[in-house]
Amino acid sequence: MGQGQKGSKDKKESKKTRDDSPAPEDGHKCRVCRFPLLVALLQLLLGVAVAAVAFLMLAISPSLLARETPHWAGIILCLVSILGFILYCINYQPDERSSLQFIVKLLYFILCTTGLVISVLVVAFAGHHHSQTSSLTCEQEGGDCVCVLDQVDPIARTFVYKEVSDCGWITGTLPFYFLIQIILNLAQALVCAMGAFIMWKHRYQVFFSGLQIGSPSTKKWQKV
Repeated sequence: MGQGQKGSKDKKESKKTRDDSPAPEDGHKCRVCRFPLLVALLQLLLGVAVAAVAFLMLAISPSLLARETPHWAGIILCLVSILGFILYCINYQPDERSSLQFIVKLLYFILCTTGLVISVLVVAFAGHHHSQTSSLTCEQEGGDCVCVLDQVDPIARTFVYKEVSDCGWITGTLPFYFLIQIILNLAQALVCAMGAFIMWKHRYQVFFSGLQIGSPSTKKWQKV
């Protein structure tokens, strides 16, 4: 009787362990949909888009300032996304016992916060310049385009855009590019805020590459 009860108990514990283990279909789930890979992919796509639009703006006139062509914001987000890919490739360890894991998580959180601030600044600059360029009145002078905000005001500020063959690029195309920058950087700010919020809320835990780690103390499986 004792051996029969012991065998039955072992079978129940074995069955319970199997029930607590991950389902077979977990390994077939979309790894792209798991944090931080999805956030890193969005950051990379948005960063490339912001940088590409900024270089297109710079092609209109080389006299545009750095705050008017925020390619630097896109490049920074691309670097943040690369760190997110590195974070995805690091195997999760409980209690952050890996110094590399802790450093990468901390850097990713800081850079996401920095990317959020930068994106908000770019939105502010792009909004100001969009409003400004939409109100410009321009005239062609040689190979340059000379613009003023108010033709009636004799002391109105004058903007000179060098190497512009058609002032329509300044009054039409450039405001459109500023509008695109506003939209892209708003999306970029939301993605960075999402990444930083998730890292903070979960205290840098439980959303890695879907690996399953067995706990030796409880003999159960933990999803990480």
